[in-house]
Amino acid sequence: SAQAKRSREQYPPGTGIELLGMEDPFSPIAPGTRGTVDHVDDAGQLHMRWDNGRTLAVIPGEDSFRKLTEEEIAKFDHDVDLWRAANQPQK
Repeated sequence: SAQAKRSREQYPPGTGIELLGMEDPFSPIAPGTRGTVDHVDDAGQLHMRWDNGRTLAVIPGEDSFRKLTEEEIAKFDHDVDLWRAANQPQK
């Protein structure tokens, strides 16, 4: 579909996303949750690996989300590295 082609071009695997709002009334992901695009299906839905462990897809045009900037991703990676260093078991 045209939507799938557009989604694949805009959100290739590995793209960081922040959810702003989800229309799923049964199992929504909380606004502000971040994740990584795993793949785009033939309907154009973005299948996600959310940072909270969930895997629910987002639907362009229905759900509200934004692409993370390179700076936001770099800061997150840096903060994770600092946390891991601070929480290493002492030898």
